[in-house]
This record gives sequence, C-alpha cells and structure tokens, in this order.
Amino acid sequence: MSAQSSTHRFSTPSRVSTRVQGGMSMAVGSLPHLSIADALSLSMSGTDIVTIPTLPKRSPAENMIAQALVGLRGVTVGQYGSIAVDAASIDPLSAVHTDLDHEAFASFRSFLSAATTAGLAGPIKWQFVGPITLGLALQRAGVPASTAFDVAVRAVRSHVQRLLEAVSAALPGCEQIVVLDEPGFDAVLEPGFALPPDVAADLLSGALAVIEPVAVAGVHCCAEADLSSLIAAGPTLLVVPARPSLVDSAGYLQRYLDSGGWIAWGAVATAGPVPMTAERPWKQLCALWCQLVQRGCDPSLLRQQSLITPECGLGTHSPAVAERVLRINAELSRRVRDQAAATRFAFGA
Repeated sequence: MSAQSSTHRFSTPSRVSTRVQGGMSMAVGSLPHLSIADALSLSMSGTDIVTIPTLPKRSPAENMIAQALVGLRGVTVGQYGSIAVDAASIDPLSAVHTDLDHEAFASFRSFLSAATTAGLAGPIKWQFVGPITLGLALQRAGVPASTAFDVAVRAVRSHVQRLLEAVSAALPGCEQIVVLDEPGFDAVLEPGFALPPDVAADLLSGALAVIEPVAVAGVHCCAEADLSSLIAAGPTLLVVPARPSLVDSAGYLQRYLDSGGWIAWGAVATAGPVPMTAERPWKQLCALWCQLVQRGCDPSLLRQQSLITPECGLGTHSPAVAERVLRINAELSRRVRDQAAATRFAFGA
C-alpha cells in the first residue's frame, strides 16, 4: 500500500488565509432537506463559512460512500444508493471517472450555479469521505484489504482533484476549505484492524496531499479516534467534537496549534438530546478550554485558531432541528469572537 502513501509526518500545516478569522462558524456538511433550493438557502445563510451541502435524504446517491464509489471500475451505484461490487474487477490502477452530472453530485452542481449567480466571494468549505472510511466500506463489500485501501486512496484523490477544479473554475475568488470525513478512523487502534496506525495516517496524508497545494486541507472524525494518528497525517484543520476526552490529548493539541494548525470545535451536540439554546454547549466549550489551558494549551491560540461547528452532519435530523442547531452554532461563534476581541480571554465566563 505504499504507492499512495506520504511521508510528511506532522509537517507544518499550510497557512489559513486572513479571510478566515478565529471563532467563525462552519457546518459539517449533510443537511436533511428534500429540496435543494431550501438546503442551499440555509447553507448560504447559516454560517460564516459557507458549506456546500450534501443531501442524503433527497437522494441516497449523495451518501458519502455512494458518492465516492461513482466512476470506479467494478463498482455499480444504483439509483437509490445501493452498491454492487465485483471484487474480481476491482483494480487499484484503473482510472477513476468523476461524473459531475451524476445524481451523486446534484447538490454540488446546484450550489456552484447558485453561488456563481449570487457572486459569492468568501471562503467555501466542502467535504468528501476519507480513504480509511472508504477502504473499510470496500472491505465490508468483499474487496480484500490489500486492495481496498489502495483503491480508496486513488478514488478519493481523483474525485477530490476534480471537485477542486470545478469549484476553482466556478468561483475563482473563493478560498476552499476541503475536509476529508473519516468516521471510520476510530477503528485504527482496534485489535485486528487491517492497517497499522502509522500506515493509516500515511494513507490519509496521501489524500490530503492533493488538497494542500490549492486549498486548506482538513480532517473530520466525529468518533473517539486516535488524535495523535489524525494529527500525524498533517491536516491544516482538525474537525473534532468538543468532548472532555480531548483533555487527555492536550499535549498533541498544543503542538498542533504551535505548528499553525486550526481546530474546528464540534460544540453543538447532534446525537442524543439536541440543545434548545446556546447556554449548555457554551458552558461545556468554556469548561473544555479551561481544562486544556490547565494542561498547558495556549489560551490565545485556542481562540485565534478555532472554528465553531456542530458535532456532526445534520442529515438525519429534520430541517427545523438543522436550522436550530445552526442558530446555536452561530451564537457560540459570536461569543467566541466577542471574547477574542478582548485583551484577555475569560475562560469559564
């Protein structure tokens, strides 16, 4: 699996532009809408950094796994997102065709059209499944591990390259923030996992390397992943839930911040009870930051190199809940930016 792997272990992340300010709000990606127009309206107004949505309820083809499998030899994606894999036909060296006219990219196409018409000029964030999560899906479909992860890295790199080019052509003045979604990365340390942790980090790094020359490269994992392995892959932006367990990784986080990395804090719960107001998530975020500072994190870097997001995507909720989560997210963002403007950050306030 060395063909696509990278060697830039914990390299200094590329610089985030000055148009992205600490405390800005951002979405994770999926929305629950059946109407593309309604989803685009929310995505363009609900956060400081506009996020291109995916709509898996509208079309299962927009599910992140189904979307990534479009154009792979030996894989057929059905109209309703069903996946059929001919393991014997899978070839890690086959060309990957990214058909932007496919149903899997309907929301993506519509966003580019609407954003061009609106003259959107600020930073834009979009996401794509990461190679570890995609490789696990291929493995579950019957592809041997020795092939599944090579195919996954090639597919992610190829699709992401094509999507980067499409956004650049449609919106040349917009900085792109591209986040690889890796919910499967939490399995890396489990006994019997197909890859050693350092190889998994290298494969993820190889996918990030396509993004880094032209955009901010990020990784999102909404599970309890091995933070050191995620950071070792070299993302500029780390998107993780703002959970108390992060305190145990304070040393890794401080080193990451020192190197110029940014953290998007998933501060609004999307699993279990969804909050009704910003009060509880605000107190939880402040408590987490206070504990990180006590463990040695720099309070200035915590606020200056931060973004605020929901924990995970909102595709499984109702449109009304999605709107509420993004309103709370915006309120948290406002509070972080208000405190960032002060000369001294008041943790726990």
